[in-house]
Amino acid sequence: MRSIIPLALLLTTFDATYGIRLPFEVRTNTPPSHISRRSTTIGVKNLGNAQYIGNVTIGGVQARVLLDTGSSDLWANFPTTQPTSTDLGESINLAYAVGAASGNAHAATVQIGDYSVDNQAFLLVANTSSFSTDIHAQGYDGLLGLGPNKGSVIYKKLDGHTGDTLLTHIFEQNTSANAYITFLLDRKNAPSEPFTGQLTISELVKGFENVTSMPKLDVDKVNKLLSQDQHWQAITDKDVGIIGPDGNPIQVDSIVPSAPDGTYVAVFDSGFTFNQVPRDVSDAIYGRVQGAVYDSKNEYWTVPCGQYLNISVSFGGVQYPVHPLDTVDDNFNAKDASGNRVCIGAFQPITSAFSLLGHYDMILGMSFLRNTYTLLDFGSWADGAGGENPYIQLSSVTNSVQARQDFVTTRLGGTDTINDPKWALLPASQMQHSPISAEEKKKEYEEKILSRWPYILVGCLVGLLLIVGCCIWRFCCSAKAKARRAKKNKKASHLFATEPESTAYLPLESPYGAGDSQSQLSLNNQHHGASHHS
Repeated sequence: MRSIIPLALLLTTFDATYGIRLPFEVRTNTPPSHISRRSTTIGVKNLGNAQYIGNVTIGGVQARVLLDTGSSDLWANFPTTQPTSTDLGESINLAYAVGAASGNAHAATVQIGDYSVDNQAFLLVANTSSFSTDIHAQGYDGLLGLGPNKGSVIYKKLDGHTGDTLLTHIFEQNTSANAYITFLLDRKNAPSEPFTGQLTISELVKGFENVTSMPKLDVDKVNKLLSQDQHWQAITDKDVGIIGPDGNPIQVDSIVPSAPDGTYVAVFDSGFTFNQVPRDVSDAIYGRVQGAVYDSKNEYWTVPCGQYLNISVSFGGVQYPVHPLDTVDDNFNAKDASGNRVCIGAFQPITSAFSLLGHYDMILGMSFLRNTYTLLDFGSWADGAGGENPYIQLSSVTNSVQARQDFVTTRLGGTDTINDPKWALLPASQMQHSPISAEEKKKEYEEKILSRWPYILVGCLVGLLLIVGCCIWRFCCSAKAKARRAKKNKKASHLFATEPESTAYLPLESPYGAGDSQSQLSLNNQHHGASHHS
């Protein structure tokens, strides 16, 4: 899915700049005497824990772009100086969860860090009015998709490899290195945040090398006919995929037909500020909080900011705790109906991003990804069919004990009152449930049909084959029956044609013999005649 965070949430642009490190090897178009390994740092802004921005240069003009693992295309809008580029004559529209980007495909020299790619295809967006706010005022000019090549709309629109993604071209420049990226997302306003945000290509962040020893999570594949909808997604552990605030697993049926029972399919998408989860999961996390209110307009829970909630998500047998400052978000100056400050539940019911085709259950956005050092290995997506299957590795960067102390310092004024009765969860019988809109019910119904269309199609084909088979069987049986009757009738006709006449009704033989019989008959006739005339 192509995702852009709800821009209305971006109320403040912060000036603090953090580095994204892009280390790699460079291979030029002419045969080099050697391949050099270099590292570089480019400026990145963490916009209020809501967006992560990197810098690229397109056609000689710098553009601030969102770093989005949930999409694959590069697009930008330039309000003043226009880049030096070639119009490829193809009109393209990129639809996102919020807003759309449309314009013509162009080709230009694109630079990111020390990498330079000639004739890189991108979408030059002429109009950004479909977004709810001015994107430039919010701190960015476009978006860089970090997803698979097949997920690119530009790639599908252009001939051959003209539309290959920026990462695809970078991996082609450096075929001697593994095709993967890694990233760390920093957290603002956390007392113990030990690192700044970083993105690497084909190299690990120093001090986080242990990520390669973590379980390799195979990317959950979507139906091949819909490969353009393939994302960085994996299956949670069975029965313990999400541990709720009461310490018990939250168990909801998956909408993905192929998902094993008791699991969820999760997309890792840095383009979403909040996690998008099944409504029942969101209710299970926030519905038992005292004072929790569901905001139907904005479609999220609001809770008291002092509410400590301990949530974890499990992959590959490893539990990944979510920082309580991420679970109960205080970055957007939210107010209740009385104007009192409240916080937002960052596990938001999935609505606009709901998968009608049943490809995934939830989207883990920035509020989860800040808790892991993430490695995304493209494998065969970059190397072709012969490469290793793409996979994901996660290393936890959140210490639960330290995270609790951070929460106490930030939200409770330094005094640990987490066990105060006012913060106790309500009994399960008193849990609130958020309302389901008519539109959401319609989507759920459509999903049940659309996500199972291969099975429905197979069922219809099997049913059709059975009907055709029954018709053929009945026809064959009827033909055989007719043949048997025809054969029987033929035999009967032959029998009657060759047998002597039946003797059952032959006249009794005269006792007078053959000669006397005629004489006797004549005498009788005479006798009857005489009697008649007398």
